[in-house]
Amino acid sequence: MSIKPMLHSRNQHREGYDFERLIAQSPDLEAFTIRNPRGQLTLDFQNVEAVRMLNRALLSTHYDIDFWDIPSSYLCPPIPGRVDYIHYLADLLAECNGHKVPRGPDIQVLDIGTGASLVYPLTGQREYGWSFTGVEIDPVSIKSAQQICQRNRLNIPLRHQDNPEDIFNGVIEPGDIFHVTMCNPPFHASLVKADNGTRRKWRNLGKGNSKKLNFGGQNAELWCPGGEIGFIARMIEQSMGFADQSLWFTSLVSKKSNLQPLSRLLKKARVAEFKVVEMAQGQKTSRFVAWTYCHESQRSLSGER
Repeated sequence: MSIKPMLHSRNQHREGYDFERLIAQSPDLEAFTIRNPRGQLTLDFQNVEAVRMLNRALLSTHYDIDFWDIPSSYLCPPIPGRVDYIHYLADLLAECNGHKVPRGPDIQVLDIGTGASLVYPLTGQREYGWSFTGVEIDPVSIKSAQQICQRNRLNIPLRHQDNPEDIFNGVIEPGDIFHVTMCNPPFHASLVKADNGTRRKWRNLGKGNSKKLNFGGQNAELWCPGGEIGFIARMIEQSMGFADQSLWFTSLVSKKSNLQPLSRLLKKARVAEFKVVEMAQGQKTSRFVAWTYCHESQRSLSGER
């Protein structure tokens, strides 16, 4: 198990996958494992079912999730990278908490586009005990997330977003107070671009022009009008109307070149502060942008702002 120092220091997956431990917890995973040239256990990560089974094993072994499943062809998220976002959010909130990582159900998190997998609430609740509210536009994803909650006896409120143009409008209610909002926005600007991106990834893997990715993904998960930059721009604009209802607003930003126009939009919104938090998982570099309307002297996890 090679150490991956680029993952967050609290990430349980920094040392790679312990397949022997995972198989002991989830014996069905063994059928999907293979031996690499050095004789070590690994997985065929181009196999859709293998990746889904790995996620079940990871969530069961590390996060005490007894049941996890998603509809076929829906996004199957890589757990180590997703939970890294959670850990860096914990560091962000620690800055408003005497540099102590906050834990417990008093911390309220809004997950925009929680997805069929419910991956952020599942991992965030287990790691820090936070309270999550999930927002989703796709009814099938909501049904899947509800089933995961019911089967695992978890209390994670889920809200349906009716308007595809809205991010916070219609889902943040008058009495809501969140410490942080989070989002993994759709990347592509159109279905054609999403399909082309899929083909390009498969060609890079030496698999021709197949449109099927090992991590799946439905339209609403992969693309939206304006793509990533358009989605986050709407998020920034709408966040101004909820400035008093969330301490921090955040979103993943996959494309580094989007940071400059987003910075201009945040300055135009007259936020009190914004920052870019860099993350990396192996050879992949990722980041999220965070902004707040609260001046530093007003930032508190107690809700007094």
